[in-house]
Amino acid sequence: MRIADLKSEIANPKSEIKTITVAVAGNPNSGKSTLINAIAGTRLYVGNWPGVTVEKKSALFEYEGTNIKLVDLPGTYSLSPYTQEEIIARDYLVHEKPDVIVNVVDATNLERNLYLTVQLLELGIPVVIALNIYDEAEKKGYKIDTKAMEKILGVEVIPTVATKKMGLDNLLKAITNITNSVSMHRPKKLNYGSDIESSVSIVEKQIQNSYSQLSEKYPLRWLAFKLMERDSHVMEEINIENQSFIEEATRHLKKAHGEDMESIMADARYAVAAGLTREVLKKPEFKKMELTEKIDKIVLNRFLGIPIFLAAMWLVFKLTFDVSAPFGDWIDAMTAGPFRRWAEVILGFAHAPAWTASLATDGIIAGVGFVLVFVPVIFAMMFFITFLEGSGYMARAAFVMDRAMHSMGLHGKSFIPMLLGFGCNVPAVYATRVLENPRDKALTSLLIPLMSCGARLPVYVVFIGAFFTAYVGTVLWSLYVMGIALAVLMGIIFKRTLFKGESPMFIMELPPYRMPSFRSLMIHTWEKGKHFLIKAGTYILAVSILVWFLLNLPWGVEHKKDSYLGKMGQVIAPVLAPLGFGNWEAASSLVSGLIAKEIVVGTMGEIYVQKAADENKETPTLTEDLKEMGTSFAGAVKDSAANLISTFGMASLSSKESTEETKERTPLRDVIKGQFTPLTAYAFITFVLLYMPCIVVAIAMRQEFGTWKWFGIAFAYQMVLAWVVAFVIYQGGRLLGLG
Repeated sequence: MRIADLKSEIANPKSEIKTITVAVAGNPNSGKSTLINAIAGTRLYVGNWPGVTVEKKSALFEYEGTNIKLVDLPGTYSLSPYTQEEIIARDYLVHEKPDVIVNVVDATNLERNLYLTVQLLELGIPVVIALNIYDEAEKKGYKIDTKAMEKILGVEVIPTVATKKMGLDNLLKAITNITNSVSMHRPKKLNYGSDIESSVSIVEKQIQNSYSQLSEKYPLRWLAFKLMERDSHVMEEINIENQSFIEEATRHLKKAHGEDMESIMADARYAVAAGLTREVLKKPEFKKMELTEKIDKIVLNRFLGIPIFLAAMWLVFKLTFDVSAPFGDWIDAMTAGPFRRWAEVILGFAHAPAWTASLATDGIIAGVGFVLVFVPVIFAMMFFITFLEGSGYMARAAFVMDRAMHSMGLHGKSFIPMLLGFGCNVPAVYATRVLENPRDKALTSLLIPLMSCGARLPVYVVFIGAFFTAYVGTVLWSLYVMGIALAVLMGIIFKRTLFKGESPMFIMELPPYRMPSFRSLMIHTWEKGKHFLIKAGTYILAVSILVWFLLNLPWGVEHKKDSYLGKMGQVIAPVLAPLGFGNWEAASSLVSGLIAKEIVVGTMGEIYVQKAADENKETPTLTEDLKEMGTSFAGAVKDSAANLISTFGMASLSSKESTEETKERTPLRDVIKGQFTPLTAYAFITFVLLYMPCIVVAIAMRQEFGTWKWFGIAFAYQMVLAWVVAFVIYQGGRLLGLG
């Protein structure tokens, strides 16, 4: 059976046939998640840095009469429990006892990957090695003797190329063959030298004689090694009172080597991995500089690294706005035009009460609709960020930012969750669990909300589109850079106050540059962006309805400023007056933004655009509306293509005329232009960038730390920081005559 034939069986595995559990383990960037995705079609996230797959994920499908459950373990370099990834992987392998382990090995980095392989073999569980990225190894001129490798290790070795789905059918056959005769496929015991083998034999016998129940619960050889190494997690878990036999068995080893047992065993495993590599791998005699090395000489240059990173992010923001803005304007025009008119007609035919019609059009359509306008922006941003991740560049970004992170008392690994914050701050907070030091985890979580998440994009796009059309990419870029710069500043302050101490060292693998497939880009863009749609259909809808009620209560209120929400805004407005936007409308929008930043736009839509809609009632004509939808969508496609071409300077195409036409169809921008100036607009979006984390981030911080303390600190410092920065921008701008 070919991989392509699995589709129908993946969806409906048969419950009456046996199921085998297959754990997929390997180093970060070895292609584990890609391999599972290629086999089972699951949507596991694939990235290029440690810590992407923090929790176990699985896929279930049928293959040749057997249900196979694949479990994707976190990427680890070893099974020593020093990181969250290693703890998750080791606990699963030891306690869940999968039927088979598929060890995904990067064929281009054989020796380093085999260190984990050696440790997996100690568990005594049947292993199949997927020698992945085999095509790149061949391009480098590597020749790997897989038959010799199988003979030495006692396991099957299958060359694979997960991105091209090569070798996967052979891999599945190897898995099912093992489960049909498990006893025939136990891995060989690797010899670590007579002195170590003598000691481990003594410990094994003592366990069997005095602690036989442990040999039933744990792999005997693995347990003996862990006791010899004094593994703290294992020692605490099994609680052996009399440990003198361990000391007696290892005393001569420590004396002979002059090291502790953990170092001795690590050296022994590395020696086996190195020896195996020498036996099975032949490299070309003359090594030429690879493309990755050539690029890294520029990208990782100490002087050019950060400017290149800033330039790359500027290009991402420019492309995001240029490509997506026409489609956002199209949705905006459809929401304010045909969709609103159709809702009014339907409700009119149904003789719905006036308040119901207002709730539907001014509450739901205006609130949710003005948020949906920015779906194209969100997905465009996620697409380009995903491209940088998949290409391997984002790992370099963390590397070049390591020096700046050290100034804050952190290291480059903390920049990884902060980079994730560009998409959404919530998973970024959860991603801090890959940081071993609780101090690093807390400090990073405090700084993550300063990373401009996708939820803030709708607010930026409205104001940038209204006031800064000639500099959209630059203004958007400035906000992201401002967030990073202020994160550095606050990190330095926190380092000298709340988090005193030395910053740890940072060692990180830099994967080779790769061109991600279009299919992979689309899958991961959807995985990241769909949460925005889910929010729009759930609590953004609920908040839009709540905002409508707050704008219309007490019943019969004549002026919106006299409504409950208007009164709340009037109370807060004086505090915001020194910032240039001390009106109740802006204040009310910021209040709703405490729940989710994108709701700021929805609230503005309900407050501002209702007036414009009431003044421009049109008789709905279905034919004309459909024609308008088609014509304007075609115009959006044309504008987007023209913008993309002009961004790279490939043509002198200009979309000014079509852009002007589009602006006529964006009522919220038109109203905002009458309420703000360019200076107050920039101060406002800066405030939105910096003021308190949304409620979901607060919950995430509470879950990660078990206390509201860190959210309380984040809330306090961000509110003060937002006010001060917006004040400096507005008042400084006025002094410079920009008001």
